[in-house]
Amino acid sequence: MGSFMLNGSMIPRSVRRLFDQRAETREPAVAKSAILGLRGREYPVKIANISPSGAMIAFTRTPHIGEQVSLQLPDRAAIEGAVCWVRDGKIGINFFSPME
Repeated sequence: MGSFMLNGSMIPRSVRRLFDQRAETREPAVAKSAILGLRGREYPVKIANISPSGAMIAFTRTPHIGEQVSLQLPDRAAIEGAVCWVRDGKIGINFFSPME
């Protein structure tokens, strides 16, 4: 068996968050485009919000929680992360290192 484990930041989002427990502010990025790298393919996506440690993007496919992705913003280098939740055509990504 592999060493993959879910932690508290990787959960299925079947119910809306009741309390906002994030340590940092998410900046709205409505209609900001990016490229999501997933399973060796690239997909154009829209960013709903973003912070130094993660992002919420609109994405019609359903990646697996914990799956590695990259997010290429127009004005930055690609940043690597993992899918931490999937719900209603949106996914949450936790970046492996803070975005500068």
